[in-house]
Amino acid sequence: MSESDLQTALTRHWGISDLSLEYRPVGAGSYHWSTPTHWITVDRAPGEAAFARLDRALRTARGLRLDFVVAPLPTDQDRVLVRVAPGWAMSVFPLIDGVAGEFGEHPPEDRAAVTDLLIALHAVPLDGPAEADLPGSDLARTDLRLPGRDRLEAALADAALADAASGPWTSGPYAEPVRQLLAGHAATIRAWLAEFDDLAAAVRAAGTDWVITHGEPHPGNILRTPTGLRMIDWDTVLVAPPERDLWMIPDQVARYAAGTGRAVTAAGLTLYRRWWALSDVTVYVTDLRRPHTAGGDAADALTYLSSYFSQ
Repeated sequence: MSESDLQTALTRHWGISDLSLEYRPVGAGSYHWSTPTHWITVDRAPGEAAFARLDRALRTARGLRLDFVVAPLPTDQDRVLVRVAPGWAMSVFPLIDGVAGEFGEHPPEDRAAVTDLLIALHAVPLDGPAEADLPGSDLARTDLRLPGRDRLEAALADAALADAASGPWTSGPYAEPVRQLLAGHAATIRAWLAEFDDLAAAVRAAGTDWVITHGEPHPGNILRTPTGLRMIDWDTVLVAPPERDLWMIPDQVARYAAGTGRAVTAAGLTLYRRWWALSDVTVYVTDLRRPHTAGGDAADALTYLSSYFSQ
């Protein structure tokens, strides 16, 4: 994929003639460029299923029609996502005057405002008014299962093998350190998985209402603008328990409950806290079992993975 591919897609699908593209090395999992008026995001979307999932999420964001949602702009054929090269999908957003935060805890002064955004988001009916262009029954729902769990469990099993044919791992300079890390902390990870299963069962049994959730409303996805907070990066949107959006701001549960009349469960908050850790571990292990070189993202992945077992 080249910048000329992006320029062609911008002109053909969005009618954007200002092609002074500037690469923006920000975020994780996506690639970004900007023009003076637009923000361009390119995601890996190998296969039709991956493309359909991303398209559905972005259509949901567009259909919310909430002022704080930075939603994708439609093409001339009213699409929100196009193929820009084999395995790659492109979306375009308005360029907003603002500054995003960093991943981590929300600053105390922002927490009430972020909670109010989530109250408004979670109030959107799942069926959606026709004029809102929501996908309705096509909305993706969580199944309360850990994505990639099979890969994590396979890695745990492989890491325990000590025979010369199966170890050490040799896919890159950090592969064997990962194997040793997994072998040394296998009991901890398996305990986390068992806890995850128990919590997921409790959340299913609770029978509480599920809502449209952002999925990752951390400070890195909150844009501070002159007119207030805006929420970006909607590729993770799902119908899910409300705790999916609330576990990072547990001190705001009372405000949320008062604003929605909806109970927030301790099991749900703990489930998503554990989900986040296990998801990170799964992603980092998967990446570092693949061929990689020293430094860069691979070194960061090993650092982040190790941090879960040094606390």
